[in-house]
Amino acid sequence: MILRRLQAAVPALLLVVALTGCAHATSGTATWPGARLEKVVLTAADFPPGVQYDRITPRPGQRDGGGGPPAMLSSPEGCSDGLTRAITDSAERGPGSAGEYLVSYDGARIVMTVLTSPLDLARLAATADRCAHFQTFFDPLAPGIPMTTIRLQPPRPDALAYQQTMRLNNVDSSAYFAFANIGRMAVFGIAFPTPNPSIAVKAALPQTFLDIVARQADRAESA
Repeated sequence: MILRRLQAAVPALLLVVALTGCAHATSGTATWPGARLEKVVLTAADFPPGVQYDRITPRPGQRDGGGGPPAMLSSPEGCSDGLTRAITDSAERGPGSAGEYLVSYDGARIVMTVLTSPLDLARLAATADRCAHFQTFFDPLAPGIPMTTIRLQPPRPDALAYQQTMRLNNVDSSAYFAFANIGRMAVFGIAFPTPNPSIAVKAALPQTFLDIVARQADRAESA
């Protein structure tokens, strides 16, 4: 449940739990049924000393996507969970279909997912373009909360990257997303600006995030 409070703040963050359901982080090395994933998922050794690394494992018996909060209303319709649906409609399910981990810096919490099936990048790009400017609502009678989705320079020519920003009470809150297909596999990630002075290694967003996405995609490509 590591992202539940963040999900309530930014609607698009629902995509993180779309495949994991209610998950928890475990330190160290977990046992994963997908042999392909074990070869490509980055480990703690791939990050600078001091970066916090945790593998994410689903709770036993929790179905994919179960337990997550419902999508918020939006105008245009479907923008609050459009990226989520684009991922879940194309990704495979079941044991060995996804490997996930969380890396934390002073300045960023980053969740990375490696899939054993490709994503529909064309649909993701079309959704992001359609929802470049939209409003989301806590309830139908509440004022709309403005959201923007801005395309960023991707970490690879075959990838997509975005910054999504919510403006609430005159304060901007952003999250960063990236997606890439590598053969029959896919990589996607999300990053949150999160200060944490207890971690010695600092992150600069979006660059630190994009560098990790590129490194993970390169690992998958070379496996």
